[in-house]
Amino acid sequence: MALLGVNIDHVATVREARKTNEPDPVWAASLAELGGADGITLHLREDRRHIQERDLHLLSQTVTVKLNLEVACDDAVVKIACAAKPFQATLVPERREEVTTEGGLDAAGQKSRVGDAVKRLRDAGVVVSLFLDPDPRQIDAAHALGAEAVELHTGAYGHATAKFAGEAELAALTAAAKHVVDAGLTLHSGHGLTYRNVKPVAAIPHMCELNIGHSIIARAIMVGLEQAVRDMKRLISEPY
Repeated sequence: MALLGVNIDHVATVREARKTNEPDPVWAASLAELGGADGITLHLREDRRHIQERDLHLLSQTVTVKLNLEVACDDAVVKIACAAKPFQATLVPERREEVTTEGGLDAAGQKSRVGDAVKRLRDAGVVVSLFLDPDPRQIDAAHALGAEAVELHTGAYGHATAKFAGEAELAALTAAAKHVVDAGLTLHSGHGLTYRNVKPVAAIPHMCELNIGHSIIARAIMVGLEQAVRDMKRLISEPY
């Protein structure tokens, strides 16, 4: 059964809309854990649009499940990640003008930059995952650069399933997942996964971890965060 990492970025997004002190993503992480989250995911962006260093500092002290820190291959944020020592760091691409992460990291085209970040994090004792499109060339690069896991970018699948046409994208994810496992890497997936489309991805053989944020936080507005996490946990644990 795949583990569930709950991304709490959008709790901080609401807080930063008013530049106040609520809602607190640290509280949200506690509620997510009570709901059954196996991990807490947060993205410390270079522009600090949602998660702040204060959040990372407190979450590093209070989260009792796996803490997964998403960061770009930027010297300053990698340095922060090495000092914070989360259980896992996921290296992601980042553009200032994007609303959310728009695609996978180009590990094959930026081997020096990505490889340096991987080495620094692993030397600090942090497990390293790369957020990649379901592309064999990128997966091979992840293996060559010393990453321990790959998180497949499921955005194309999420977009397709919104139009009830996700079969081809699911097939591409399944093939890429096999490539990840055959390369000896741990298999993760995330981005655009919802209560309606998550089960086929959770059922991909050897799926270890799903990282989901927006859909869970959206439901939490209506039913509360604990219940929203429980609902997602139930979906990914039920046979497909």
